[in-house]
Amino acid sequence: MTRVFSGIQPSGELHIGNLLGALVNWNKMQDDYDAVFCVVDLHALTLRQDPEVLRKNTIALAQLLMAVGIDPERSVLFVQSQVPQHPQLAWLMECTVSYGELSRMTAFKDKSTRDSTDFVSAGLFTYPALQAADILLYDTDVVPVGDDQRQHIEITRDIAERFNSRYGETFVIPEHRIPPAGARVMDLQHPDRKMSKSEGESPGTVFVLEDLKKVEKKFKRAVTDSDMEVRYDIEAKPGVSNLLSILSACTGTAPEELAAEYEQYGPLKGDTAEAVIEVLKPIQARFEELAADPAETERLLKVGADKAEAIAADVLARAKRNVGLLG
Repeated sequence: MTRVFSGIQPSGELHIGNLLGALVNWNKMQDDYDAVFCVVDLHALTLRQDPEVLRKNTIALAQLLMAVGIDPERSVLFVQSQVPQHPQLAWLMECTVSYGELSRMTAFKDKSTRDSTDFVSAGLFTYPALQAADILLYDTDVVPVGDDQRQHIEITRDIAERFNSRYGETFVIPEHRIPPAGARVMDLQHPDRKMSKSEGESPGTVFVLEDLKKVEKKFKRAVTDSDMEVRYDIEAKPGVSNLLSILSACTGTAPEELAAEYEQYGPLKGDTAEAVIEVLKPIQARFEELAADPAETERLLKVGADKAEAIAADVLARAKRNVGLLG
């Protein structure tokens, strides 16, 4: 069966962009793929973390993934730092990628210049090597990420192909696959940019675990435009199109079809809020159940880590043997 791998950082609260753009598709993939999903806590260390907050966020994110529908019985769900092969293979990846390739990564250039402090960790520069290790350790065939992550998959492919060329066939070359429609969820107040996990109490970001009355208010205050025509046109009507896109992701109806059902913005905002709330209700209820028993979550993650390590150990051993390291 085709193997799919994806990971998510335990930093910031998950919003409906994460949910509708990625996690809903993760859930569906469990039926059609050999699915491996990871909470990538080592990547979070590229920025300074409060240890207790990081531990808490890691458990909470795993619980939220399960609340969304990721089933530890149908998928391998684990925490990155509990599988030691990740940082071990990352070193081999660092020795296979060039300084020039890493320096051209858009994410590093953006984050290093945006950081308000003078400290930019070396990990922020080299983390594409760890990300490559994350993917290659599981003989991954498909990596489902948005188009903004294409560069990261391309460098992973480049590293794997170079390693294979130098040392013999070692790694499966992964394919970048953009998830189906529903991935485009923008900020409700600034529809020209995506929702952000780091925005805190932003009126334009709707969080998965947010109070449902607040969710309703945020949609009612969503930015639209002044001409009052409901039409799906991302360039000319970004605010209205964002609402239609979100409603489409919740209902399964194409945004162009939905647009024909509305003559005013008010009903569109109200219906979108209601649809989102209906999606969030069972997730929030399940999350509360899981949050009441963190020990069980930790047990399930340990089981997942053992499953992951059984795969990763074989791949790392193959890479070490081919590069000339002793077993």
